[in-house]
Amino acid sequence: MKVAIIETGGKQYLIKEGDKIKIEKIKAYEKEENPKIIFNDVIFYADDNNFFVNKDDLKNIKVIGSLVERKKIKTLVWKYKPKTRYRKKKGYKKEIWLVRIESIESDSK
Repeated sequence: MKVAIIETGGKQYLIKEGDKIKIEKIKAYEKEENPKIIFNDVIFYADDNNFFVNKDDLKNIKVIGSLVERKKIKTLVWKYKPKTRYRKKKGYKKEIWLVRIESIESDSK
């Protein structure tokens, strides 16, 4: 079983083949319809025989995923001060992508 830790959007994800993860949108793939997303920022990789943590060994490893769904999540922010009748409501919608990990490829053995 292949396991990897990737970094995208300032966050790290522990993944296996076939997993679905929620990530922030990636501007390079924003305009494409159903892109194949390639993650090159691999921090850790392990399979049945060995594991890699060294940056030189991780250069040859890439994770390929496909976009399943794009959604927007609404976030509300409230400001409130008691006894002064001050209430403020703000909100925004953050775009979240659901990505299925298809394969973890390693050239170095």
